Amino acid sequence: MSSTASKRTLYRLTHVKATPESMLEALDVDALDTLDAVVRDVSDHMGVPALAVSFAVAKEEAAWGKDVLRLAAESDLLQSEQRTGALLVLAVDDVVYAIGFDQGYRLLPAQLKDAHFGLSFGIRAINPRQVRDFTASILGQARIDSSLIPAGASVPALGFRDHGRIIRHLGGYLDEVDLTAGSGTRNGAMTAEGGIGLRIKLGTTPATLIKDIRAIAAICEHVVPHPALAFVEHITAVKDPSLIDALDAELDATLGRPANGRIITAVPFSQSTDLPRSTACTIKIGSCPPHLRDEFSLDYVLERARVIKAGARVTALRQGTVELFRDTLSARTALAPRTASLEALSKETAMKWIEATFSLSSRTFCLLDGEWYELGAGYLRNVNETVAPLFPDAPSVDLPRWPLVEKLNKKGMRVMRPVDEGDYNKLAAQARRGWVCLDKKNVHNPFRASNSVEICDLFTEDDTLVLVKPAHSSSPLSHLFSQARVSVELLFENAAVRAEFARSVHVNSDPARSIPEDFTPRRVVFAILLKDGAKLTPDSLFPFSAITLAQTAKALAARGVTVEVIGVESESAQSAMLDEAA
Repeated sequence: MSSTASKRTLYRLTHVKATPESMLEALDVDALDTLDAVVRDVSDHMGVPALAVSFAVAKEEAAWGKDVLRLAAESDLLQSEQRTGALLVLAVDDVVYAIGFDQGYRLLPAQLKDAHFGLSFGIRAINPRQVRDFTASILGQARIDSSLIPAGASVPALGFRDHGRIIRHLGGYLDEVDLTAGSGTRNGAMTAEGGIGLRIKLGTTPATLIKDIRAIAAICEHVVPHPALAFVEHITAVKDPSLIDALDAELDATLGRPANGRIITAVPFSQSTDLPRSTACTIKIGSCPPHLRDEFSLDYVLERARVIKAGARVTALRQGTVELFRDTLSARTALAPRTASLEALSKETAMKWIEATFSLSSRTFCLLDGEWYELGAGYLRNVNETVAPLFPDAPSVDLPRWPLVEKLNKKGMRVMRPVDEGDYNKLAAQARRGWVCLDKKNVHNPFRASNSVEICDLFTEDDTLVLVKPAHSSSPLSHLFSQARVSVELLFENAAVRAEFARSVHVNSDPARSIPEDFTPRRVVFAILLKDGAKLTPDSLFPFSAITLAQTAKALAARGVTVEVIGVESESAQSAMLDEAA
């Protein structure tokens, strides 16, 4: 092939006009001046409106120099380092794109990038039987998961099509596409990685590059997603301005109240690769100067938002920033002297560092990566149809009420609060014939000798695994449901775990009780106490938790294990009912 191609990351930009002047205005001009960047209008050479930028930043000593000098005591080992980068911005058919070289992508402000461009291409062009890697945000857990399968695997085999994952990045082998590179390394198949940007082989001449961009745009515009990957778009961003205003108003009101678990920490996908390298961050909310910390603090963000006047809190978070830094000092010092040694990595709006869920009438919405998403009707219907049958009108397990005891609150006042989870489990086992308390009676983890696994909290006389949890937010419940899935899988897959669990049941029961060493469960019960003794129903369950529960129930059903969810009543709720009846 006469034309050549090289792998680059292509971004599609929004809110930038197709002129070199607008392209320059969209970039951080102050940053370009600081870097002493070279800026050139290359429209004539490219044949389309285009701007090219390059920069180089020299440092006298590499960041690791002092450490090496202390350890090796040889000054000639020290090296200087240079950070370079380039950026090409061009307009093809009135749509503006950008390609970064080395560190050049850092010149692009995050808000300019079309966050769905690369992924939109991926779900239309990647062969769903040859997916190589994916990255997903886990709803309600402030977590990002990544997996890499160099040889490629099918979507079902990867198991990422579940209710708790929002796919943010997808890589794999492409179906037949008309691009300059033409062929790759596996039976003529090309590879691509799609997220915010699209990493793919692109032509290295103006004509071939523009041809490739047009081919990519055509796929995004005219090709429907592969049926096996269409679920990626089930959660779509809200576009209706009036609906966004209503959701922002709900969030604004919530930000003005004490934290209640509805808002949790999230990591922006655009900063997920920088976060592990960062050693400090600044948080700026409202008129206060940037607050320097070792790491992000949700408490600080909520405290700052709470003191802002009603109606302006969401705007303050959208205009606020979280900037990540890498400390170039070798020795650890107090925060104040570090400011001169911090190297900026990336900056995002503070809104992208929180995750929340709200309902308006019958519709449910999620704030993720700074945008509102509606959980699609089909998606919600699937979750609801899975979760609703798990809440029986007549529970199969008779759970004792959760006792209350007098405790001191944060203000030093005596209040009635539920007894600790461990105490409840002991009382429940004592109150029910044949039940065994296995709370903290863990078995060895076959995958990591240094830790252990709790199979369940209570083991009933009919061999049901009962997992107990008081929950004020979605995170504890998500953990509970994940624990059940791990427990069941270990009992099914590992003989040593089965044998140790059987011994634990025998040792901790009174009178001594035996189960076969090849025991595998047939039923799991989640016993949940909501805050203030609220009644547990599919509707009162935290939305993030409902998603994780649906995922868990389907996984256990595949092994022939049924799932049941029961709300534990507290003494206060029972007492109120008796008083009202009297």
